[in-house]
Amino acid sequence: MLDNILDGSYMPHGHCLLWREDLLWMMVVGDGLTVIAYCMIPMSLIYLVKKRDDLKFDTIFLLFAGFIAFCGVNHFIHIVNIWNGYYYLQAYANIATGFFSIVTAFILSRLIPKILTIPSIKILTEQNEQLLSARQDLKHANHLLEAKVRQRTEALQLLANTDPLTQLRNRRAIMEKLEHELQRSERYKHVVSILMLDVDHFKAINDTYGHLEGDDVLVTIAKAIVDSCRKIDIVGRYGGEEFLVVLPETTSDDANNLAEKIRISVANCVTKIGVKTSISIGVSTFTKGQSTLNLIKKADDRTYQAKERGRNQVVYQG
Repeated sequence: MLDNILDGSYMPHGHCLLWREDLLWMMVVGDGLTVIAYCMIPMSLIYLVKKRDDLKFDTIFLLFAGFIAFCGVNHFIHIVNIWNGYYYLQAYANIATGFFSIVTAFILSRLIPKILTIPSIKILTEQNEQLLSARQDLKHANHLLEAKVRQRTEALQLLANTDPLTQLRNRRAIMEKLEHELQRSERYKHVVSILMLDVDHFKAINDTYGHLEGDDVLVTIAKAIVDSCRKIDIVGRYGGEEFLVVLPETTSDDANNLAEKIRISVANCVTKIGVKTSISIGVSTFTKGQSTLNLIKKADDRTYQAKERGRNQVVYQG
């Protein structure tokens, strides 16, 4: 059988058909290019299968590679048979090509239901657009959530730093501001003064009119203090009926003048129940190396001096 396969004694059919030389070489070039293409395609398919181990249908790729390779062999034998009649060889190549074709078609038919489950480009495009839309919605929702978190954080910070009655800074917040201004004063050699204010006869007001009316007195005085201060001044409720005012860039004399302005403003206030109020104020100016507690103590001591001198007064030196 091998002798028959390799028997090239048959008359080449190209000569039997009396092909013209130009037509002959056109056929040779065409078949030659086809052979090259049929060699490159199987190599590409085999390379793809090796590189993509996640392919579900790698067998069908390899069968296609075999089918195309045998097609290339057929075209190559066509060229050879122009000059040598290896027709048995061509017949066996045709049988192998047909066999690979049938097997490939059979396996492909079995795979059609699975292949149909693979989403089309249109479906993938629509799903991708839906994902992009969902991503934009999620991004928008995330921005809204971040904005709400910021708002909530700011609200909580405000709540944590605000006296609920007077809406001034609470003790912790006013002390933080004072520490900041004192550090700034040390660093840049700026002057800072503070005012310690204490409501006169506040216990008597509470005892006489009740705590609700006492709260109204504190609110009224707090507003008078804020209205009398400058924008750069920092006002806070130090505790109970005491208020602390931090005065950046303010000398002792200027602090005394502002304290007098506040004292007069509070003295002219009238609460809802017609109670006249007054405050005693102690002034203290920061000196280099002085501690925060010492600065506050001096202002507090001067506040008590003002009370001992008859209340409704300002004391700014010991």
